[in-house]
Amino acid sequence: MNAVGMTAWELCLPVGWPALLPFLAAMTLALVPSWRIGAWINAGAATLGFLLAGALPWQVGHVGPLLLVDRLAVHFSILTAFVAMTTAWFSLSYIRVEILARQIDRQRLRLYHAMFQTFAGGMQLAVLSNNLGVTLVAVETATIAAVLVVGLPRTAEAVEASWKFFIVCGVGIALALFGTVVLYLAAQPALGPGLAAMSWSGLSAAAAKCNGAVLNLAFVFLLLGYGTKAGLAPLHGWMPDAHAEGPTAVSAVLAGSILNVALLVILRLRDVMDASAAAGAGAIAPGPPIMALGLLSLLLAAFSLWRRRDVKRFFAFSTIEQSGIAAFAIGLGGPAATFAGLLHLTLHTLTKAGIFQCVGRAAQLKGGQKFADIGGLISSHPALGLTLAAGILSLAALPPFGLFASEFLIVTYTIRQLPWLALPLGIGILVGAWAALMRLQSLCLGPATPDRGPAPSAFLLAPVWVHLGLVVVLGLAMPAPLFSWMTAMAGGGR
Repeated sequence: MNAVGMTAWELCLPVGWPALLPFLAAMTLALVPSWRIGAWINAGAATLGFLLAGALPWQVGHVGPLLLVDRLAVHFSILTAFVAMTTAWFSLSYIRVEILARQIDRQRLRLYHAMFQTFAGGMQLAVLSNNLGVTLVAVETATIAAVLVVGLPRTAEAVEASWKFFIVCGVGIALALFGTVVLYLAAQPALGPGLAAMSWSGLSAAAAKCNGAVLNLAFVFLLLGYGTKAGLAPLHGWMPDAHAEGPTAVSAVLAGSILNVALLVILRLRDVMDASAAAGAGAIAPGPPIMALGLLSLLLAAFSLWRRRDVKRFFAFSTIEQSGIAAFAIGLGGPAATFAGLLHLTLHTLTKAGIFQCVGRAAQLKGGQKFADIGGLISSHPALGLTLAAGILSLAALPPFGLFASEFLIVTYTIRQLPWLALPLGIGILVGAWAALMRLQSLCLGPATPDRGPAPSAFLLAPVWVHLGLVVVLGLAMPAPLFSWMTAMAGGGR
């Protein structure tokens, strides 16, 4: 069997089902004329995808030409599938209200549901991929799917946001493509031509024999390319517009999935660079550039929060801030900082997806998504207001929520290793948290703004309660097996 046939066959194995199922569901949804049936198929497929991802821990150790199933891949595959599942169920009622408000034409909902599954499939394939080329194609497939959904309302602002998303991320993927080619050239002397020189498993094993100078060039382009997808400054401009103008369900999955995948690639690349530098092969230390982009993103986004007037745009800048914190931790390196960074990504994904689901309900209820439109939610709609307040407290990293633990670990490790960086890191975190708490007051407290849409049922907030419950548990009493899993994942025993 040739290499292409082997690759296709591997995707049909049980380890490939979490990535294959969403693409099959997307093809099915493209043929379903009824948006109601399509919405239920979308939710069912996302639920089945989560169950399939949940079986991956028993497949750890699989290394093939296409798929690499290690702890890192399994962790983010399950997390991505979980958010896709809860968001798909959120979409059931959310889309119905959007149709009634005529913000989305029901004839375009076939595209919405098909692209939702295409995005989920692209993210899963990118997470599980063992091939740099497949990772690149999978990320770009997911990006194009998200671009189409962002422009779905067909307003001038939504179309502009989708084009900006496409162009900026197109520049990023072009940089990543060039970096992938250069990385392949760097690996060829050690691994020879073919799939081995394009595999993460091969690169990790042969990093010490790769050409260090060529590896440095590849690192720069890949860091900038995938840093764009992660929303790291200075190529972060697509994210606020995409979140503000697209359907809220897209914001919920974009806020975690795409930046997690991008930072996962950067983490794998950091390991390759570290191995080459440790062997004296001429590679630069990857930590300082990654930390620099992370700190720049944190500071820029934290101070930008104060000037936002749009709720979804505010939380988009918050996503850039949190991505910067995680990137800073990954750049610090070492098992403790990597553990804290991975924990931070996990907790932020759960928190931000829940916040966007609450914001989507509130925007429909109040008939707008400006801060001036939404206020006093606790007095008028206690369940929604209290849930959103809890999400914002989690985002501000206040106990008992888990982001307090992850940020505490990152700050204390920075004080121990690089104390001169602790001050700007602490300033960025405090400014961002202060801005979040100020917005909590306007959104959830004070006099209520008038309702202009249907009130959401408290039952519809159940997925958000699950998200926030997990954030509390992971921060206060992480189960011992999960702690061991994440410790091994952070320590390189992937």
